[in-house]
Amino acid sequence: MTDERNVPFFDYPRLYEDDKEELLKIFDDVGSRGAFIMQSDLEEFEKSLAKYTGSNHAIGVGNATDGLEFCWMALGLKPGDEVICSSHTMLATASSIITAGGRPIPVEIKEDDCLIDPEAIEDAIGPNTVGIMPTQLNGRVCDMDSIMKIAEKNNLLVVEDAAQSLGAHYKGQHSGTFGSASAISFFPAKVMGTLGDAGGVITNDANLFDKIYQLHDHGRNYAGEVKSWGRNSRLDNLHAAILNYKLPEYGKIIKRRREIASLYDSLLNEVEELKLPPPPTDHGDNFDIFQNYELRAQRRDGLKEFLNQNNIGTLIQWGGKGVHQWKYLGFEEKLPKVEKFFEECIMLPMNVFISDEDVHYVAKKVIEFYR
Repeated sequence: MTDERNVPFFDYPRLYEDDKEELLKIFDDVGSRGAFIMQSDLEEFEKSLAKYTGSNHAIGVGNATDGLEFCWMALGLKPGDEVICSSHTMLATASSIITAGGRPIPVEIKEDDCLIDPEAIEDAIGPNTVGIMPTQLNGRVCDMDSIMKIAEKNNLLVVEDAAQSLGAHYKGQHSGTFGSASAISFFPAKVMGTLGDAGGVITNDANLFDKIYQLHDHGRNYAGEVKSWGRNSRLDNLHAAILNYKLPEYGKIIKRRREIASLYDSLLNEVEELKLPPPPTDHGDNFDIFQNYELRAQRRDGLKEFLNQNNIGTLIQWGGKGVHQWKYLGFEEKLPKVEKFFEECIMLPMNVFISDEDVHYVAKKVIEFYR
């Protein structure tokens, strides 16, 4: 009997359908109260997010990109200031530095987990360097011991792009809590996603919290007094209510994603043409949440087409380019490790909507392609 499964990369309709009954209750409750902007649901979520991450402060914002911009703006980034970041990241990481007035300096990745290489950070430090922006990518935290030592040694600021890593830890410390501040995304396809653009900022610095709070709400502080110029990037109260519903069950979602990653690893780890991400473990420095399951594959484009023919959705992240490879943005760096990575990278389906049988089917077809 032929298995004619359909395994999309991400099943967006199910984000609504699987929780439809509860979501309709939330819509009705929020709508009936007229509680759309800066209401109690948002305040509750901000407190819960701060507690969950072990932070002193959390602010709901319109999206994680805005949150990253606010972090750098609040830290006083100036024209000519340079911030080192990974080239293996979404453009939002670098664009937040540009928007805040600085200049991003993209650097190389490590071979083992493809996150920013601390040695590359050290090599890139120059007279205009003021900060480092590690991206905690695919639900894994960077080598923050090394990064924080470099920052302390050179008196550099650290802002984490933690958009993909809510719930991930490094040596027991939550992602996003190592530097001055960080931003988290609640985009629909994130591990904890809502039904639209949404984000949050976390920080332990009370002064920074006040500045970021002003930036996200027209310059108004927590008491409603206008203290500075600001923008409008408030997390919608409806999204906050949805996230309040999801956060208590978030541990179960992470557990399931780690189970899926373990299953992929057990099924594919002997395929010589593949380089898999680090598997989930309860030991070692990292606790990964697997926002994505990104691997490196020989004959990547052929594999992608073969899987597509077998109704398996895959993704080559960000158009298959590192930050420095977007030629119209003016970068001149040559980063061979990143460039080689983007010739080989591919993401397999990774979300709580897929079953063990789906994972077996995906793995079987990957093996079939190579054999």
